Amino acid sequence: MGLVQAVKGAVGGVLADQWKDFYTVPAGLPSTAALFAAVPRGTHAGRGSNTSGSSNIITNGSKIIVPEGYGLLLFQDGAITAFVAEPGGYEWRSDDLNSQSIFAGDGLVSTFIKQSWERFKFGGQPGSQQAAYFVSLKELPDNRFGTQSEIYWDDGFLNTQVGAVTRGSYTLKIVDPILFVKNFVPASYLQPGQVFDFTDLDNAAASQLFNEVVGSLAPAFSLYTNDPSKGNRITKLQQDSLGFAQSLSAAVEQGYQWKSDRGLAIVKTAIVSIEYDANTRELLKTVQRADALSGSRGNSNLQASVAQGIQSAGENGGAAGLVGVGMASGMFGVGGMQQPVTPAADDPVAKLKKAKEMLDLGLITQSDYDALKAKALGL
Repeated sequence: MGLVQAVKGAVGGVLADQWKDFYTVPAGLPSTAALFAAVPRGTHAGRGSNTSGSSNIITNGSKIIVPEGYGLLLFQDGAITAFVAEPGGYEWRSDDLNSQSIFAGDGLVSTFIKQSWERFKFGGQPGSQQAAYFVSLKELPDNRFGTQSEIYWDDGFLNTQVGAVTRGSYTLKIVDPILFVKNFVPASYLQPGQVFDFTDLDNAAASQLFNEVVGSLAPAFSLYTNDPSKGNRITKLQQDSLGFAQSLSAAVEQGYQWKSDRGLAIVKTAIVSIEYDANTRELLKTVQRADALSGSRGNSNLQASVAQGIQSAGENGGAAGLVGVGMASGMFGVGGMQQPVTPAADDPVAKLKKAKEMLDLGLITQSDYDALKAKALGL
């Protein structure tokens, strides 16, 4: 019975594998699919009758359609034999006996008799394995990351350690498909019908990448905020998707060799939220206040404060109090008065000069100046 079944399987398989076929991407793929087998179109719209071909043999003369944004990896007995990066239609040709077809001009005797005999020795099945796999060359979205507790890094702008809980996502790209398949993709995904998807929660290899990204977040934040070309500003992180992606990619490369060992790279990031710890929030408030009071705005704020002090002093101590506050304001360079002024307390000329400067700056009124003048001259 076994011999009869083997003969039947060998002859039937050889006959079915004579047909040329079209290979293309399978239907219903998720947008995040990274690697999957090319599938034959044995039937189409009720036409075609090649539904019994071997799943691991590609007949000579078959055509493989490579769509835009994908590469094609060819396998023979488990080894990568070729890679195609350009879209278009390609014809399969192999010296393997099992791929030979009378429709591809490979001859009648060798095609039927030799193939049948070789397959009979393997119980009716082919003694070779051939496969074509598509690999995405696009940016693969929706790869998420997040921390459940604070991570800490040394911040170059704040000049101290910063802590935060953060979450976001990144796009991933396969930059070297051969390295990716050889060094990272588990063998279970190199089977017909299997789809390697980075966002699949059941994909243990993808889960490992998630853990490595989380482990690289603190070094990535440190790289970004300590890079002078980024302005050392932590607040730019959420607006600079490319800049932080470069820092994150550099961090995972340094820690886990994604690009050099696995052929993977992070292209863009989107930080959804950064929740700083209490100490960092207080520090950021101080920095924001210092930023708001810097430059000309700070000078204007100081002048307004001095003016308020002059007004209070005038209300409480009269013209003498105004002169005292005006002298103090000169020590801090209000307006154009940059040089320290320390006039003698009983020098009427110095008092009048200071009062005139305050009048010119608009810090006192003409009536205030006249009162100061009368007092200084003893009138």
